[in-house]
Amino acid sequence: MDLPTDRECFRIIRKMEMMDHIVDHSVMVSNVAVCLGLNIKKKKHCINIDLVRKAALLHDITKTRSFSTGEIHSETGASLVVDMGYPEIGEVIRQHVMLDELSQDSPVSEPEIVNYADKRVLHDQVVSLDRRLAYIRERYGSRPEFSPMIDKMWEATLALEKKIFRYLTFTPAQLPAKVRPSIKKEG
Repeated sequence: MDLPTDRECFRIIRKMEMMDHIVDHSVMVSNVAVCLGLNIKKKKHCINIDLVRKAALLHDITKTRSFSTGEIHSETGASLVVDMGYPEIGEVIRQHVMLDELSQDSPVSEPEIVNYADKRVLHDQVVSLDRRLAYIRERYGSRPEFSPMIDKMWEATLALEKKIFRYLTFTPAQLPAKVRPSIKKEG
């Protein structure tokens, strides 16, 4: 599996002219995802921490331009990194908004970790799911066609939280205190 270095990820971020606040968000999502991945891996799960780190860092790679183009950033971001030669990262990015499927019986996967980490980070802060949902409803819920999708996404996120925290020795409320900066923003 070929993965970019952290430095290469930041080079891609600069090339895509990501807004600073989206970069800050992505760095924190990466830090949360790494925290979750490392702690889940302690339970003998086969988690590729480097994949989690890089995919989380690049998960919103086309979000800035999506504001003007209207594109679906999870799809175009996935395509972008696949075209760069990183198909595994592309697969995680594609599922960071909505997972293809969620099984409580399967091991926790890299797409699940990044998806959940993204749902716990508001701007650059680790927050509760309730606070993040309130923000998503405020930001995107004014369009009636988005409301059912938000409801479906949130139901899946609550189930995902239960799955992930079965393997952890701390609660969702304790997550913010567990996150350590494994990646710092590069200028």
